[in-house]
Amino acid sequence: MAEWEHLIPRPTSRFLRVRCISCESEQIVFSHCSTHVQCQTCGETLAEPTGGKANIKGAVIAVLG
Repeated sequence: MAEWEHLIPRPTSRFLRVRCISCESEQIVFSHCSTHVQCQTCGETLAEPTGGKANIKGAVIAVLG
């Protein structure tokens, strides 16, 4: 079974729980998002796309999945 874990690739993208710097509210963001993600409460930018991994502007609280 250990051989199969090396042969089958795992995804590197994750969902992140991000805390807004301005209003301290939390939101779930995809790590490789392709659009700008704004805070639902204050409108501050939480993540910007970079063509691969997103540039996370807030504080990452937890990695989900």
